[in-house]
Amino acid sequence: MPSLRDIKRRIKSVESTQQITKAMEMVSAAKLRKAQSRVESARPYGLKMQQMLESLASAAAGLRHPLFEERDVRKTLLVVVSSDRGLCGSYNTNVIRTASNYLKEALPGSVSLGFIGRKAADFFKKRPYPIAFSITDLGSKADIVRTRSIAADITEMFISGQVDEVKLLYTRFVSTVSYRITLERFLPVEKPKSDQDEIASDYIFEPDADRIFSDLVPRYCVTKILQAMLEAFASEHGSQMIAMGNATKNAGEMIDHLTLVRNKARQASITKELLDIVGGVEALK
Repeated sequence: MPSLRDIKRRIKSVESTQQITKAMEMVSAAKLRKAQSRVESARPYGLKMQQMLESLASAAAGLRHPLFEERDVRKTLLVVVSSDRGLCGSYNTNVIRTASNYLKEALPGSVSLGFIGRKAADFFKKRPYPIAFSITDLGSKADIVRTRSIAADITEMFISGQVDEVKLLYTRFVSTVSYRITLERFLPVEKPKSDQDEIASDYIFEPDADRIFSDLVPRYCVTKILQAMLEAFASEHGSQMIAMGNATKNAGEMIDHLTLVRNKARQASITKELLDIVGGVEALK
């Protein structure tokens, strides 16, 4: 059995860890509230942008915009959004597992990877997959300037023919305790749904369809990337809050167990001393 000094040292160490995890839980909760607010604000805008783009694309059926171009898919760019830091439970593990399963099912050499977040980048750098880009300094913050730069680089890869398809892999935020891994196509832009064909003829383009699409489509791409990042970062903060809450709870349980062990050790020590005293008295008789 460890000595009383060792047990007290362990209790003090666990108490210090519990204070750290409790503070991290509170910080994550504050970040989650802000991130959740941004996600809820961005969703209606992103949905409306997509609906408007699909409707206009149907109205301008004769227009050939490069980001709508359907090709035979020989090369795919998979953009993986993960976190820059750990301590967020199974968040990064689930993202990396989904990406790995997708790569296993794809033809060898047909998929290149783009990373937003350090954890996925560090994992796949050790694997034999081509990496198109890696952004690891965002700090789980969606910056609109950086987002525009990322969207511009990705769309340029598609327009130039380096890739025939772009897919986004990220974690969609459902609630504080629920998240869903999402794999969806980013480029080429989805074709309009059939139920929009009837209203497509109601649009009149002014000044002209080319100028409208040249301005609208890049904005749609930025919105899509930004929304994926906001969803992923909100999920990350939620996962970290839950993980730190569980760590705080486990530390409390460990402290209770160590306290019980300390009391038993102290009781055993006192009992041994009493037996020694009684034995000494009996010997004197």
